[in-house]
Amino acid sequence: MKETPAATPLLFTPITFRSVTLRNRIVASPMCQYHSVDGGPGAWQEINFGKFAVGGAALVFGEETAIEPHGRKTYTCAGLWNDSHVAAYRRINEFILEQGAVPAVQLGHSGGKGSCHGALQDWAPLTHESAAAGMPHWTCLVPSPRQPPAPWPQTREMDASDIRQHMQRWKEAAVRAADAGFQILEIHGAHGYLIHQFLSPVTNRRQDGYGGSRENRMRFALEVAETVRAAWPRELPLFFRVSAVDGRGGLWDLDDTVALAAALKDRGVDLIDCSSGGISGTSSMPVVRRVPGYQVPFAETVRRETGCPTMAVGLITEAEQAEAILQAGQADLVALARELIWNPNWPVHAAVRMMGQDAYRLLPPEQSVRLIRREVIAALPLNRTGAPSSAADEALNERI
Repeated sequence: MKETPAATPLLFTPITFRSVTLRNRIVASPMCQYHSVDGGPGAWQEINFGKFAVGGAALVFGEETAIEPHGRKTYTCAGLWNDSHVAAYRRINEFILEQGAVPAVQLGHSGGKGSCHGALQDWAPLTHESAAAGMPHWTCLVPSPRQPPAPWPQTREMDASDIRQHMQRWKEAAVRAADAGFQILEIHGAHGYLIHQFLSPVTNRRQDGYGGSRENRMRFALEVAETVRAAWPRELPLFFRVSAVDGRGGLWDLDDTVALAAALKDRGVDLIDCSSGGISGTSSMPVVRRVPGYQVPFAETVRRETGCPTMAVGLITEAEQAEAILQAGQADLVALARELIWNPNWPVHAAVRMMGQDAYRLLPPEQSVRLIRREVIAALPLNRTGAPSSAADEALNERI
């Protein structure tokens, strides 16, 4: 880790969770790619996630990664249920580490949102006809049957045996994640997937110890966190992504999320990643309007009410916007997704915009230094030939 210059923007100040230090506060958020083969990553993932590390992000998530085959949404979703996956992920993670960034994995289970086609087909459910194309449908595990029941995907309510087996899958996936060289693990408890389905009374109508009261509905999520924390190396951080509110017409709200976050913190979760949406209902809960930084208030409230670090995500696009979020104490990390797809060198550009030639000190990869040098030279005063003045260029060369 290079020495941080004085008066460095908070966005480019290192931060430590347990034994892991991030070089800045910029996170490449988990982004599904729908390019996996039998759950395993290939060249696409290596290039796609590697470029975020080269571009200056401190923490690089892969994509939502299923703990078992039927925990995927589609046949092309990522997974970590087989030992054969470990070497492929390790190769990607080694490259990310070489660039000075930290590799992270988001583990999850789709629950009732599985057994469907990919994004280009709008996640249409797999049916009997899909089997002819080599994609037979599967029965999705859910906390409660749908009301009214839908023909596809077919679902089955989890019983006590299913829940025990499910926890074992989480344990095995966490061990594989450590073997693969991931340094941060995030549990996906949001966006209407299985954990969120247990949390929300819209989708959880169980009559046993996993349903009814908020405490009972939180039980599944907390058991997952306890299982993963016990299997995940003690010195490595554990994050948890929440949907702070269900979405339009939902019933799980921000007060519920604060209670969950406090309980997760007590169980060794190091950061709450605050997103929203994924489950809808018939209540008066409004839709979350997608305006710049629309989920930042969720991260701010959780951080203030629980004392647990948080990550803000959602239409964070400008360096000054990200810096203001951090300076105001609304979150500890800022995560970008679509903006990094558009410009994987966003961290480099942000550093130059905020610090000029001093930016090169904070982004270790040689490739990033060269990017910064070109950015800074482009901003230098030009001489009569239209080139940067030689004195300024020589001074910059001495610095870099």
